[in-house]
Amino acid sequence: MTKRKLIILFGILALISGIGYYMYSQNSASAQLGKGISDGETFTVAKSTLKETLTISGQIDAEEKVTLTFPTGGKLYWVGVKEGDYVEKYQGIASLDQRDLEKRLETSLNNFMISRWDFDQVKSDNKDAPYKDGELGDRMKRIIDKAQFGLNNAVVAVELQALAREYAYLYTPIEGVVTKVGAPYAGVTVSAQTVYEVINPNTIYFSAFADQTEVPDLRVGQSAKIIIDAYPDSTVNATIRSIAYAPRAGDVSTNYEVKLALSNSIDVNAYRLGMTGDVEFVTKQKQNVYAIPSSYILTEEGKKYVFVLQDGKPKKQEVKIGDEADTEVEIVKGISGGDILAEPSR
Repeated sequence: MTKRKLIILFGILALISGIGYYMYSQNSASAQLGKGISDGETFTVAKSTLKETLTISGQIDAEEKVTLTFPTGGKLYWVGVKEGDYVEKYQGIASLDQRDLEKRLETSLNNFMISRWDFDQVKSDNKDAPYKDGELGDRMKRIIDKAQFGLNNAVVAVELQALAREYAYLYTPIEGVVTKVGAPYAGVTVSAQTVYEVINPNTIYFSAFADQTEVPDLRVGQSAKIIIDAYPDSTVNATIRSIAYAPRAGDVSTNYEVKLALSNSIDVNAYRLGMTGDVEFVTKQKQNVYAIPSSYILTEEGKKYVFVLQDGKPKKQEVKIGDEADTEVEIVKGISGGDILAEPSR
């Protein structure tokens, strides 16, 4: 090999070595700069709303709901409703056969008259007795008092029979929908456990229970959004009507009932008592700020950093954070709109 060819060969080798060293240096620098960066995860900075939410579960309930029963059993004489009927306030629901009660009342009235006549007779027979003199006067007083007590009992018996007759007739104290008819047919014998239920759908509300640590974030009049499990594609607007002062009895933790009034625009007939769902409250909100996912924040020696992509390469940038909410953090200094952030690996 000639001397000229050797010089060319060494020159090529030197060039290859230089290129290899340069590539190694660049890769090493990039590796050092991008240390701790996850692959492919980026976030573009833009003004947004920083929002913190609280979600708790609950169910549909109603303020006006009544369970009607007869005080005593008897033969069912009349039923005026069926499930699904809409009834007015004080409308009749059902009644027992009152013939037996009428006879009992008649008997009580007769006994009252007998007691009344006996009482009058005792007073008449003893009107000239020495009422106030000695032992004879005391005996006469006891006789008259005993007659008075008997008369009083007769009056009470009549009143009780009158009440029994009144209680044999069921009526609803509220308007609403009949949701349960324990005995739908007349002629059968029913017990005091036979139930008729009426619910006013216009008084339905959403009942949720908040833990004692969540109550400070809630207030009467606060807006919320509810998603009922039966209608997952619909959102119901609601407002907190009240927050209980006493916790629910029997719970292991301390929970307080939060009652939410539903929007007037909803179809109340579409909802049923006991339907479950979730209610979401916005407990913190700050508009027009730079908010980024907290996963993009790196903490080192008490300082906060992000990785900003410049020419496709990550650059470590110190930032100052503001408010935090759920999984987002407000950045008040260190980044600008349009910056692309790379997510650090964990």
